[in-house]
Amino acid sequence: MQPTRILPDLQCSLVCEEVRQESNGNFFLIGVINFLRVPQLPVVAGRLFVFNRWTAGIGQFIEGVRFIAPDQTTVLRKGEMRFELKDAALHATNVMVFGQIEFKTAGTYFVEVLVDDVMKLRYPIPVIHAPPPEQNPPPKPPEPPEANPA
Repeated sequence: MQPTRILPDLQCSLVCEEVRQESNGNFFLIGVINFLRVPQLPVVAGRLFVFNRWTAGIGQFIEGVRFIAPDQTTVLRKGEMRFELKDAALHATNVMVFGQIEFKTAGTYFVEVLVDDVMKLRYPIPVIHAPPPEQNPPPKPPEPPEANPA
């Protein structure tokens, strides 16, 4: 008897600045994000990409991705995408684009990846407030000597 449905495994999930696809179908990821270091808060990320790759499953599925605030309950953004795996030896690569995510405070934000409402992975994205160092004004040029009236 052949299985008609097997929940897939999440092979990888990466947040990055951009994802492009070559003409041969291969992906390349630009700016894989470990953390966000920002000079001021709040800050708005124009675009963030979430690259997910699924394997070892059979059936039709719904992938869910959520950005969670440091309070661990507030959902900043979420998205869903349908995909299908016809054979357990195949894989599916999904890329979601999230625009205009506002990070209001420093702290640890989270990315959650689900398939059919089953949490597969939850990982941190720290937002670090690192103001630029204070700039000292350039030194004043020396004053010219005063002329002595004679």
